[in-house]
Amino acid sequence: MTSLMVSMMAYVTGLKHRLASEKGATAVEYGLMVALIAVAVIVAVTLLGTNLSTLFDGVAKKLPKVS
Repeated sequence: MTSLMVSMMAYVTGLKHRLASEKGATAVEYGLMVALIAVAVIVAVTLLGTNLSTLFDGVAKKLPKVS
């Protein structure tokens, strides 16, 4: 009986340790980071898209035409 009790207590202690351990990022955290990066890219492209298009059109007009 005593060995069974010790085994169960060791199992419960190990289980608690595994559940309490927070080593590294989880898939949810990686997903949140990817979503935030995607939002930042979309905002940057939206805000700078027209200006960049105008800039590249101006540069393209100044380049010599290749036949």
